Amino acid sequence: MKQSHASPSKTSSLRVTLAGLAILSVLAAGCSAPAQNAPATQPAADKPVSKGGGIVIGAEQEPDCTDWIATCGGSIWGNYMMHTTTIPKVFDVRRVGENWAPVPSELMTAEPTITDEDHPKITYRLDPKAVWSDGEPITSADLKYTALQVRDGKDILDKTGYDRIESVETPDLQTAVVTLKSRVAGWRVLLSSGIGVLPAHLLEGKDRHAIMKDGYDFSGGPWKIKEWAKGTSVTLVPNDRYWGTKPTLDQVTFQFTPDTAAAFQAFKSGQIDMLYPTPQLDVIEQIQSGLQGAHSQVDPQSGNLEAIWINNEAFPFTSAAVRKAIAHSIDRAAIVKRLYGPLGVDQPAQSFLSPLVGKYAGSSFSAYTRDLAKVDQLMTGDGWAKDASGSWAKDGRTASFTIVSLAGNKRRELTEQVLQTQLKEAGFAMDIKNTTAADLFGKKTPAGDFEMGLWTLVDYFPDPGLDASFDSAAIPTEANGNSGINFMRAKVTGLDDLLDEVATELDDEARKAASVKADELIAAEVPSIPVSAVPNILLWGDKVGGPISINPAEGPWWNLEQWGLTQ
Repeated sequence: MKQSHASPSKTSSLRVTLAGLAILSVLAAGCSAPAQNAPATQPAADKPVSKGGGIVIGAEQEPDCTDWIATCGGSIWGNYMMHTTTIPKVFDVRRVGENWAPVPSELMTAEPTITDEDHPKITYRLDPKAVWSDGEPITSADLKYTALQVRDGKDILDKTGYDRIESVETPDLQTAVVTLKSRVAGWRVLLSSGIGVLPAHLLEGKDRHAIMKDGYDFSGGPWKIKEWAKGTSVTLVPNDRYWGTKPTLDQVTFQFTPDTAAAFQAFKSGQIDMLYPTPQLDVIEQIQSGLQGAHSQVDPQSGNLEAIWINNEAFPFTSAAVRKAIAHSIDRAAIVKRLYGPLGVDQPAQSFLSPLVGKYAGSSFSAYTRDLAKVDQLMTGDGWAKDASGSWAKDGRTASFTIVSLAGNKRRELTEQVLQTQLKEAGFAMDIKNTTAADLFGKKTPAGDFEMGLWTLVDYFPDPGLDASFDSAAIPTEANGNSGINFMRAKVTGLDDLLDEVATELDDEARKAASVKADELIAAEVPSIPVSAVPNILLWGDKVGGPISINPAEGPWWNLEQWGLTQ
């Protein structure tokens, strides 16, 4: 599954894209070790910890809402802070050997099974010990309620996979049987990833969105939301009724610190115990210069993919020739080396699949390097000519446009400035007009009210999910209840069928082949342009102990209940 990053770091409002959101599921993707030129990372802290006390974590983004099914619930930071810690799910993502793979969660008595037939049946068996924070059991009715809310609801962030559900049966309290309309290779993402399982006894027949959007008082995870102080912080406390591993800490506060410099100052002074910063330029400089009493982990092989997103229905990008010319105007390799080279990422992405699902990716975008002669050939062949100012013009209109990203993000602002210079040299006039995450992902992108954008897609389930971003059925419209995250309005001939094959093919080798072909079709039309994988960085002080490590799918707080204050 995908979510989106757009704030001073990991942000967003779209579930995989939103920064991002495609539903990614099933098979694990390789996660290799950091590149040789990456800075050495310290091992995860696993010191003895005492029971009780609290910690403060710096959070770069405040979510728009906590209704995880709705479009407003796509913030990756919201998912990290509140969804992962409070919402039960069928599969967790854990390291299995060298890969990250879905494994049955504590909610299940065993791994769900699926039949191999035209209308496959998935059987889920719940642990009878599993209960909500009010003491009510988590039952098959909760799975049915959640699945149908996603399948049938409006203003749904991402229906990928759920739109293939034919029916849900509940033969007993601990058993749910989901019948699919067709084979779904990524079926493990259902009721997992950024959706999970919601309490039917509290929500059915009521206004789910109104109950959940500003924080909710129920939990089926090890933590509960004590308070969401808008604009300030989110505080978690233990869920005493959790049937699995209970938290060691008494309280965890996520303090909203969107300003990187202020966040580092608070970290150095001990006001904040941990940071998970986007790799801004000043972040890299701080790490390289050394932070006294701090531990760090850097993982270049993340689920994060930054890209230049193009609205294919906006002038001048209705022309494939113009989109290709833009791709040949940009020196992506130089941008990537400048931004991420010190962290071991020095090559541009050649696919829209992140390293987490890299085994399904092709390399077709490697054909697009900076080549101004090629730009001239493409533009003149499409009927454009340069005017007196050196800008491309056609039928009385110039090839000018505006790029939008998150205001205050220095890394993205630098990227935009570099792009502006490179594009001007190629004959394109690009303005910069950044905004807030809420405006970008809550208003502009779903409505198609943008021309070009810069943000990050986040894969948080190890399964390829290009359909969520590029299938024509995923374009938000009134007809589909404004659901879907194909904000680019991309319509690539032949692509939908290939993406359907990726979504349904059970043979992994055949699935890889179809995914690579899909990559080739996307690169041939350039509906958008991949830029780079974005490394994950985690920093923590001596005060915090436990098995601390980055989970590229679920974030750094995937096992927060096992952390504590060092003895």
